Amino acid sequence: ISLIRLMQRKLPHSNLYLREEELRRGIELLYFAYRDFTRDPDNILADSSFGRAHHRVLYFVGRNPGTTVSGLLSLLRITKQSLSRVLGQLVEDGYVDQVSGVEDRRQRLLYLTDKGKAFEKELFETQRQRVAEAYKKAGPEAVAGFWEVLLNIVNEEEREAVLRQIEK
Repeated sequence: ISLIRLMQRKLPHSNLYLREEELRRGIELLYFAYRDFTRDPDNILADSSFGRAHHRVLYFVGRNPGTTVSGLLSLLRITKQSLSRVLGQLVEDGYVDQVSGVEDRRQRLLYLTDKGKAFEKELFETQRQRVAEAYKKAGPEAVAGFWEVLLNIVNEEEREAVLRQIEK
């Protein structure tokens, strides 16, 4: 059986997508997709003794140069202790620079170093290829639906902030 025929057989029809079994299938697909989406970067990160938390910090500092530590805490929704450990390692190893704020010297503004930019790009490239291939196979209407589903999974009170973040 081809993959397409198998998927068509498994895809919910009309409003049956709200049945428990269909919801479970969707959740399982999210788990499996996340597993494979993170596999290649995980392998690269492991070679540097880093983990997914390091990847998230690199990614979001790269997308938000000059963000503050408190801004990153708010964005990632992790504890200060967790961020401190991860950020300390990235700074110590030369991937992230912390610069005192111009207006408020207590602020620590975060930037990727050249080494950090190169490493983040290497990690991103593996995921870019995977997502681009999936987008090509699914087509623009499916991608729009996928984005809509993902956005609706995000807590309602966070959606505006998420939309602002992804529109950068």
